[in-house]
Amino acid sequence: MAKHDPDLSLLFHALADATRRSILVQLARGPARVTELADPTGLRLPTVMRHLSVLEAAGLIATSKDGRVRTCAIRPDAMEPARTWIEEQRAVWDARLDRLDSFVMGMMKEREK
Repeated sequence: MAKHDPDLSLLFHALADATRRSILVQLARGPARVTELADPTGLRLPTVMRHLSVLEAAGLIATSKDGRVRTCAIRPDAMEPARTWIEEQRAVWDARLDRLDSFVMGMMKEREK
């Protein structure tokens, strides 16, 4: 049975939505107020807040509140588990493709004989 990391699942769930990815792109430029993040989406504030809560639950952003103003900031180190998992999968598939290539090349040499 494959390993299941619930944090990794939260991370990929958060990244699965285009609106949340666009919010992360905005936050990569620097911290922003929730209203600044909501403007380009065309979504109502409660909907944007739900997206932000998914990003925060996944550990991708941190929020702070100063009076009535909520500010969000990206946490780039939170992407590390996804990067690690993707690299592990890439290594597995590279090895499989190398074995397939060797098998096909062996079959072609057999045919030439």
